[in-house]
Amino acid sequence: MNQHHWASIGERGTLTGMMLMVRLRRLGEWPFRLVLGPVILWYYLAHRLARQASREYLARLMPELKQRPIAWRLRSLRHFFTFGQALMDKVAAWNGEHAPETLNGTGVDNFREAFAEGHGGLVLVSHHGNLDVVNALSEQHANLQLTVLMHTRNAQKFNQLLERATGRRQPDILDVSDLSPASAQQLDQRIRDGGFVVIAADRISPSEQRYRQLEFLGADAGFPEGPFILATLLRCPVYYLSCVRENNSFTVTFDKFDDTSRLARADREAWMADAMQRHVALLEQQVRRHPMQWFNFYPFWQDPEAR
Repeated sequence: MNQHHWASIGERGTLTGMMLMVRLRRLGEWPFRLVLGPVILWYYLAHRLARQASREYLARLMPELKQRPIAWRLRSLRHFFTFGQALMDKVAAWNGEHAPETLNGTGVDNFREAFAEGHGGLVLVSHHGNLDVVNALSEQHANLQLTVLMHTRNAQKFNQLLERATGRRQPDILDVSDLSPASAQQLDQRIRDGGFVVIAADRISPSEQRYRQLEFLGADAGFPEGPFILATLLRCPVYYLSCVRENNSFTVTFDKFDDTSRLARADREAWMADAMQRHVALLEQQVRRHPMQWFNFYPFWQDPEAR
């Protein structure tokens, strides 16, 4: 696998080091911030690929930065520190520190209504904002059945950290590389039982054979077809979920994206083309609204074949 593929970028730091950071977090927010600052600065200076990816992203979002190199670097550093804040929020979320009242937006009620309907569905997410904070919302529903499809190799240490530090089990996680007809049947049953299947629709996994080049922030980027193929196979309601930090609270978006329950086989390709375009447009809208909360630190616009 090419070293520029996001999945080949290994986890930084050891589990012991991360556990130390989590324990420090228990002393309060500011002691954690004081230690996290130098760590994020070191990461910014030491990891050229991530730094270049951040600067490329910011330049596409704000082309005028190319004429202001110092401001460009400072904005990129701020981008990394926002990622550090997101890590702190992630640990706090798994620790049960985010009270339900910190979650705002129409998504809170929309999620409650969708769960109450009992139909289940496929939920499209992206690496923008902080979805772990939604745990505070999901914990309000004791019978919620959730399966998360993700590439687990890079997150293995952090997943271990969360379980050991908080004593809370994660949702049911299925590696996208292990998706098979048998596991697809399990996902179908989960939805029929009123549960939800969550999948990221902004990264091409190592096992992904099908993707499309779609315009995103003014240039073509590769987006996976897998989540949308899965939507046609599961024949269910499809939702769009995001959660972004705004000052000291979080705004949740949970909207009905589409419904493939009655999608004819002959219409699948046309639906996929349209759905992927709509999803990318939604993602771009969210990213422009909250630019610092985009956390894809790899060459996102590089042709996937080159990766």
